[in-house]
Amino acid sequence: MGGARVAGWVAAGLVLGAGACYCIYRLTRGQQRGSRARRLRPSRSAEDLTNGSCDDVLSAEQLQKLLYLLESTEDPIIMERALVTLGNNAAFSANQVIIQELGGIPIVGDKINNPNHSIKEKALHALNNLSVNVENQIKIKVQVLKLLSNLSENPAMTEGLLSAQVDSSFLSLYDGHVAKEILLRVLTLFQNINNCLRMEGQLATQPPFPKGSLFFLLYGEECAQKMRALVYHHDVDVKEKAVTIIPKF
Repeated sequence: MGGARVAGWVAAGLVLGAGACYCIYRLTRGQQRGSRARRLRPSRSAEDLTNGSCDDVLSAEQLQKLLYLLESTEDPIIMERALVTLGNNAAFSANQVIIQELGGIPIVGDKINNPNHSIKEKALHALNNLSVNVENQIKIKVQVLKLLSNLSENPAMTEGLLSAQVDSSFLSLYDGHVAKEILLRVLTLFQNINNCLRMEGQLATQPPFPKGSLFFLLYGEECAQKMRALVYHHDVDVKEKAVTIIPKF
């Protein structure tokens, strides 16, 4: 059941992450962390913010404490409760800005790599609410791409990923001018899916995925053209990954 839930959020994440993901390469996360370290301070009362006893809309100071708690705790129950509280507060436009300014998007985004499916789901829900803010959308999309790359390694997730309805702009991530970091990640996503399909013996057949799905995008002629172009990419790592994918068309 947890896997199905995550697959549902992944489908939404694919749409959210389409198009302008390469802009994330310009973000300076190290600078954000340094700035955030100066602002966030531990507080013994931070856990109280997650027990439902405080006001629905948290102040900037309370959000600051909550983000510190989320970043510092190893307790999955506290982590999940903190994400729920942040997700609820991220539904308010003012807090969408405050959380971003406090460096909260990378903190929440890191949790989508957590092995706990419930924590993944709560983190994606919080990111979904934060993405209502246009400026936040750019910062969120590489976090979604990280999740997709990680999930693509699991054969149990392959069908859910390939059947997800995806906007055709997703293929723009395979353009040669996209930053190397993003190109390598989306190529790895494709490579992992190929490996999983080969393990299941499905590469030689035509699986019954609906039109408009990720399968139709990745194994269509437009994507094939992009892969052939990437074989001549100036970066050796990008070129090598593209070469491994070409024979699958």
